[in-house]
Amino acid sequence: MEGPRPPSGHEWSHLLNFLTENLRKGESWSISDEYPTALTPSNLHNVRIMTENEQIVSHAVFKPLIIKTPQIILKIGAIGSVVTDERYRHQGLSREILKACLSLAQDQHCDFAILWTQLFDFYRKLGFELAGNEMNYVFEHDFKPLAEGLRFSADSRVAPESLFRLYGQHTINTVRTLEEFKKYLKIPKTQIYTAWDSGGQLAAYAIEGKGADLTDYIHEWGGGVKPFMSLLSWIRKTKGRPFTLIAPKHSQNLLNEIKKVAPIEHQGYLGMLKVIDFDQLSAKVKKTYRNEGIVDIVLERQGPYVLFGCGTDLITLERESDLTQILLGPLTPESLPHLKPITIQKLSKILPLPLWLWGWDSI
Repeated sequence: MEGPRPPSGHEWSHLLNFLTENLRKGESWSISDEYPTALTPSNLHNVRIMTENEQIVSHAVFKPLIIKTPQIILKIGAIGSVVTDERYRHQGLSREILKACLSLAQDQHCDFAILWTQLFDFYRKLGFELAGNEMNYVFEHDFKPLAEGLRFSADSRVAPESLFRLYGQHTINTVRTLEEFKKYLKIPKTQIYTAWDSGGQLAAYAIEGKGADLTDYIHEWGGGVKPFMSLLSWIRKTKGRPFTLIAPKHSQNLLNEIKKVAPIEHQGYLGMLKVIDFDQLSAKVKKTYRNEGIVDIVLERQGPYVLFGCGTDLITLERESDLTQILLGPLTPESLPHLKPITIQKLSKILPLPLWLWGWDSI
């Protein structure tokens, strides 16, 4: 058995065949079409494989993402397409592949690693924990639009520059280039819905579907609350069947309007996350608090434990994974035991950190 190691250039076509056979068998497209910025020759240095007799038997891909928020900039290492040939399973190959990806995250100074999976117990053994907040709303019934004078379209022939401009208005987003955005728009089974004002300017957009995933899920969107809600109204009427919107918890103005027409909400997790560079993350969190005028934040390692709090009012975390749920949610400062009200008030200034990854960012 050889690896984990990055594939060579001449192995690229074999790698795609392996992934398509194991993850997208029967589809009419290559899996690389679904992940055009991760499964691409330019990202081969962030791919890890294991081989036997020159045949690929296990794989995972890593992609660093820069997440910009008003308070903090985080570097997240996304890990995906973790798969082992069924003939080689239960030999620890996936674990070795994942460790190799975590090493990449460390080498590239990521604050967290994230992945999306249902195998929670397996990944918890590697230090991952369900964390972050994700809101899901099912639009089951027609409802009235909030804005008048808009023109709606399901034509996917939209200038990427217009969509990119609205995407850039999000206060929390992944730093993307226009070229990356253009690649995402070419993902198979991606439906684009748009709303245009009377002057012919793009007012809102919604992206549904992503290859084999997210059918009937709107996972990317942009625009003001009123035009976007009006676009959702048109989508519901046009589709004639329910669809689900995935939204960040911090979009309170939008969520307040959504709850009026889709009152049933499901709060889930953003993904499974793991702290990668504790010292770097601690320094960023402390700096964020200092910017808010709070200078006595404690976020330190003490042997196998983590101390967190303000001044001498501290809690001891036995697992670093507990810190992930505190920093990113769903835990809140109010839910932490034995802290004084003044400490809870201080911690609540920035916690939970409003981390969000849009649907196209998942790999």
